[in-house]
Amino acid sequence: MEEISKTLTQNIDTLWVINCAILVFIMQAGFMCMESGLSRHKNSINVALKNAADFGVSVVMFWIFGFGLMFGTSYKGIIGTDLFFFKTDISMYQTYFVFQAMFVATAATIISGAVAERMKFAGYLIVTIIATSIIYPIIGHWAWSSSYLSKLYETDKMLKVGWLTEMGFVDFAGSTIVHSVGGWIALSGVLILGPRIGKYSSANKGKFTGSSFPIAILGTLILWFGWFGFNGGSNGAMDETVPLILINTFLAAAFGLLTGLFISYITKKKPDPMYVVLGPLAGLVAITASCNSVDSVEAIIIGMVGCFVAIITSELLEKLEIDDVVGAIPVHLAAGIWGTLAVAIFSDLEILGTGLSRIEQFKIQVTGIFAVGIFSFIISYFFLKIINNFYPLRVDPIHEELGLNIAEHGAVSVEHDLISVLDKQSVSGDLKIRGPQDPFTAGGVIGLYYNKMMNKLETSESEKNKWRKRVAREIDLAVKVQENFIPKRNLANYPLKGINIPAREVSGDFFSFYPHNELIYFIIADVAGKGIHAGMVMAKASTLFEVLAQDKVDLDEMTFYMNNDLFNTKSGGMFVTGIVGKYNIISEEVSWVNAGHQPALIRDSKGFFKDFESKSPPLGVIKQKNKLAYFLNKEKLNGKRFYTFTDGLSESLNLNLEELGIEGAKEIINNNYNSNLEVELNSVSKEVINNSKKNVLVDDLTMLVIGK
Repeated sequence: MEEISKTLTQNIDTLWVINCAILVFIMQAGFMCMESGLSRHKNSINVALKNAADFGVSVVMFWIFGFGLMFGTSYKGIIGTDLFFFKTDISMYQTYFVFQAMFVATAATIISGAVAERMKFAGYLIVTIIATSIIYPIIGHWAWSSSYLSKLYETDKMLKVGWLTEMGFVDFAGSTIVHSVGGWIALSGVLILGPRIGKYSSANKGKFTGSSFPIAILGTLILWFGWFGFNGGSNGAMDETVPLILINTFLAAAFGLLTGLFISYITKKKPDPMYVVLGPLAGLVAITASCNSVDSVEAIIIGMVGCFVAIITSELLEKLEIDDVVGAIPVHLAAGIWGTLAVAIFSDLEILGTGLSRIEQFKIQVTGIFAVGIFSFIISYFFLKIINNFYPLRVDPIHEELGLNIAEHGAVSVEHDLISVLDKQSVSGDLKIRGPQDPFTAGGVIGLYYNKMMNKLETSESEKNKWRKRVAREIDLAVKVQENFIPKRNLANYPLKGINIPAREVSGDFFSFYPHNELIYFIIADVAGKGIHAGMVMAKASTLFEVLAQDKVDLDEMTFYMNNDLFNTKSGGMFVTGIVGKYNIISEEVSWVNAGHQPALIRDSKGFFKDFESKSPPLGVIKQKNKLAYFLNKEKLNGKRFYTFTDGLSESLNLNLEELGIEGAKEIINNNYNSNLEVELNSVSKEVINNSKKNVLVDDLTMLVIGK
């Protein structure tokens, strides 16, 4: 009878743990919804696929290596030495493996949200392999290895416990072992990757809006639901302790949510959706370490403090410009550390059963936190840094701006297709290749005019043997090609005008605008070279500007990414000199970066000019490591005018057939100054052409003026 009762109890316990494992598995869907909702729409497919893929990778790696490293026969309490490729016919051990496999998948998924929107899919799988086959299992062995599996291979002796367990470290369901480990690895990842493009630009003020807060909150509720299995299953049995575990879990999350709402009303005067996500999750992470050893009031306090710690950490990361897309570091790392300390502060010492005083227990908890943190962060940072040097973990800037749905998974986008065409054409030189065109998208408009340019180039090449008419055709061709890249936007409400008059050959002069209500971004640039390669580099530079300007990326950051992308293009060894800027029509402040271009000029009402020479290198010459290479200028016009032009103006001729230079350009501007910017530019260009030999320009004349 006693044997039957024992068997029945074991079966009930096994069934309970299996059900809890299923609940933990459902958390994977919760992570997917939360991370997808907090990521921008252009990356939602990528986030969803990562959450599915990391589960498969982590379970396989845990079966091959992880389970043995974590629960195998211990070598000095540091590492397991057997149970690799785990196999057994005993149901209770099979159940134990399944439950622990759900935990390792959770640790891996924590990393996904923090590095979202900028890490390559393959790079993320590499991180998952490192986390689930090395870091998490070894740390798990320190704190969770036990004699639970000793009957598999040894009946006469017990397996040695991990060194943290031997000291008395307690982490019931993984505030540190699961959540902080994932948080530490996530921190190393975001530090190596850096923030998303434009995340901390002055225009964006550090805020990127996720694709769907309802989906994110649905994910939060699914995680909350699955957490009952996370904490309840860690008991390993269905006994009288389980109800306390479940109610503590529920209360900590509920009061964490209310704390988040309260802080939101106090600091933001409204219920912030992000705080509704952070609050309950931080409460859940915090209570995980002690849910079996505290009473309900203590669980409430732990959950409330966990939420407060997570929010403070989130704001700190924003100030330090450490970009964590979903708040994984505040929730899992910071709240996990607090929850592990709370074990010593609030737990019933008899339930802990370590034989330590409260102060001794606190010291051991701190020791465990530091040991886990140092090992997790240093190992992950070391591996990822080395891998990043040989295989960059971050996607290219243009792909990041277009979105990982497109760049990593082949979703449709006119802009991405156009970039692919430009890259292919720069290598092959095939004039028959055409780009996608769409009159309703920025990339499609560029594709439309790019195709016009290629049609004319192809026609010119097919007729190049007709030498008698070639010069005339080249002149006409150049004019039409350059005209195709003049912006076609309505800028009637902006005090900004530009003009582009091509000379004899197809070259790389262009200008472009991108308006944002009171702000307008602009670029004027000159590709060093002529012909088809210059045209392709011009198209690539124009597309990069369009893609980056639409997200209000800071100018120094924009030029940094444009430089590195153009450097990697390597089209005929060409580079670009240019000025990239923005103008605020309300404050009349103009900001710009001069990348190896002609000096920018500001003219006052009396006709005096202030020169601003370039302090930054041209685009595409040297690959830069950070945006500090590009110096940002700022000036308030207040009735003055801002001028910038290519060398087509400064190198044009005066009546004595001498180059104008910068001083001569100033003189022509003063001669033709007009309250109407369009009239002024037309007059300047007319004088330059009239002064030129036989009224033919030596080089393209491209000019841009800003001011009321």
